[in-house]
Amino acid sequence: MIAVIDYGAGNLRSVVNTFTHLGADPAVTDNPAELARASKIVLPGVGAFGAGMQALRAGGFEEPIKEAVHMGTPLLGICLGLQYLFEESDEMGLHKGLGLLPGRVTRFPESGIKIPHMGWNQLDMRRQSPITDGVPEGGYAYFVHSYYVQAAEASDIIATTCYGIDFVSIAGRDNVFGVQFHPEKSQGVGMRIIQNFIEL
Repeated sequence: MIAVIDYGAGNLRSVVNTFTHLGADPAVTDNPAELARASKIVLPGVGAFGAGMQALRAGGFEEPIKEAVHMGTPLLGICLGLQYLFEESDEMGLHKGLGLLPGRVTRFPESGIKIPHMGWNQLDMRRQSPITDGVPEGGYAYFVHSYYVQAAEASDIIATTCYGIDFVSIAGRDNVFGVQFHPEKSQGVGMRIIQNFIEL
C-alpha cells in the first residue's frame, strides 16, 4: 500500500490521480497507525510550514512517520512536504520540522525577484539518485513557493534550481526523498519521478 497522508493541508486529489494513472494503488489515510503497514509513504503539503506541521502533529503523524522511515519505508515529501523533512523553518516565526534531514527553511531574499517563485523552472542534477533515474538534465518542473531549503549536508542535495539563487529542488538520503516542485503538475519530469518512487 502506498499511503498518502491526509492531515488537512495537502493537495491530495491531483497527487492520488497521478499515482493511479501510473498503475499504483494509493490509499489516502488520516490514520497514523496505517503507516506501519505501508510499503511507501507520500507526504504532500501546501500552505504555511508552521500551520502544516501543527496539523501533522495534531493528527498524530510525526512519530509514525519517523518510525516508518527508521524501518526503511520509502518516504516522498512533495512541495511543503519536502520542507517538513528538515529541522526548522523561519516562516512566520521559528517552527520545528521532522528533522529527518539536517538543514533549515527560509524565505527567498528580496533581490529583485518575484515572490512567490511560480511557474516552470529547470532542474540542475547534482548527483545520481534512484528517484531521478531517467530525468533529463535541465528538465523543467512546476514550482509554487516563497521559502526554500538550505540543506546542511551537500550530499543530501540531488538537484538544485536557480531563481535569483541556487536552491534545493530535490533532496534525499537513504529512503527519504523530497521535491520542492509539484511532480503531479510537472508533466514528463514529474511522471518519471513518481514512477521511480513507485518502483523503489
